[in-house]
Amino acid sequence: MSTLICGSIAYDNIMVFHDRFKNHILPEQIHILNVAFLVPEMRREFGGCAGNIAYNLKLLGGDPLIMATVGDDADPYLVRLDDLGLSRTHVRRIAGSFTAQAFITTDLDDNQITAFHPGAMSFSHLNRVADARSATLGIVAPDGRDGMLQHAHDLAAAGTPFIFDPGQGLPMFSGDDLMQFMKLAEYACFNDYEAKLLCDRTGRSLERLANEVKALIVTRGGEGSHIYTGGQRHEIPCVKADDVVDPTGCGDAYRSGLLYGIANGWEWLKTGRLAAVMGAIKIAHRGGQNHRASRDEIADRFAKAFGKAPW
Repeated sequence: MSTLICGSIAYDNIMVFHDRFKNHILPEQIHILNVAFLVPEMRREFGGCAGNIAYNLKLLGGDPLIMATVGDDADPYLVRLDDLGLSRTHVRRIAGSFTAQAFITTDLDDNQITAFHPGAMSFSHLNRVADARSATLGIVAPDGRDGMLQHAHDLAAAGTPFIFDPGQGLPMFSGDDLMQFMKLAEYACFNDYEAKLLCDRTGRSLERLANEVKALIVTRGGEGSHIYTGGQRHEIPCVKADDVVDPTGCGDAYRSGLLYGIANGWEWLKTGRLAAVMGAIKIAHRGGQNHRASRDEIADRFAKAFGKAPW
């Protein structure tokens, strides 16, 4: 059973400024801001929601199919997908464009200045869900606006259940757009901030929105997560991590656990717990795809947290 991961593939360029932004930005001169930050540390990470989710689902033993668009500079990422055994059949190269990229500068107070270039991601609507005939489950993760709308409609038309996961792309959509996604999807997943924005945009409570889908999941960082389903709210605790190093990609790791549990017909409490385990494993490593764990190691972490292995 293949799981179609519709979303972005991106490079994350991460830089560290060995000072504090506030020491170099004069509030009274903000109208003529012109500053430069020396960043002696820089690293490039493989990222993007589709890449991160697929990476984690592969660790679990799932069968992810990435559907994404990349640019002329994608060769290192495509080689990585091959090395990981991740199919790139539905990864389309857009000539004359860059792969989506984030440029993130962090200061000593952990403040961040981020610039994001969508590049090839803006052409995600050129990919067709109908080309991925083996998919029995899907997720619509952050991507180009037109692509997200199209892929949601196409998955619903094909009768393929999917998770609606707008992430940081949620502000692109009106309340009517969001309600349309909720009606098309079988499941929906948001962090707590996005869930509040969803309620504001649609004028509906979480409990009411949960009636539109089989399950609505809200992640709450260190406070765990909530799964609304069947008129109930399941409380999923946060799993203690070996270390808290970098939250980048933790939400994507969590979603891989959701997809694995759904694909295997698990009940929601077990599914949410696996998702929490995956987030805990990821947060102990920098970047979205630098953690490595075998299925046995994942099972051991699950058993340690919840008293019994998941498989």
